[in-house]
Amino acid sequence: MNDAKRPPLPRLGHTLVFVFGTLKNGFPNFAINHGRRVGAAFRTLERRPLLLMGARHVPWLIDSPGLGERVAGELYEVDAAALAAMDDLEGVGRPDGYHRKALRVQAAGDDTAVSAYVYMKHAEQVVEADVQLGPLAEYTLEHAALYRRRDGQAAY
Repeated sequence: MNDAKRPPLPRLGHTLVFVFGTLKNGFPNFAINHGRRVGAAFRTLERRPLLLMGARHVPWLIDSPGLGERVAGELYEVDAAALAAMDDLEGVGRPDGYHRKALRVQAAGDDTAVSAYVYMKHAEQVVEADVQLGPLAEYTLEHAALYRRRDGQAAY
């Protein structure tokens, strides 16, 4: 395998995180993302439902393997401080928050996969009446324009 096709490995003390929603470059919460982008476009190896939820149109990736789509996103290498900031934004450890789980993701045009952490919600957190849109294959800027911050303000 040549170096161009070698799966990305994080530097010592760093973690790979796959982001699919507001933490992507140019999206509402990107300022929280202090990682170094790795490669171009990535996609989850397994299908998962990506939904826009509630009046705030928050993107939720649901931990239900085999349902939904192979979700597009970006891969970042983050240090411990950046990971802690992402965990805080995503409410890791709170009952209503996301959980961080390792998934296999694949670069566009490459057949190798790499393990990266992804922020997901448990299926039992989904209230069907709150689903605004989905399942989606990609969270786009059009979707982000619908997103509202916790204070109710538009993100853009």
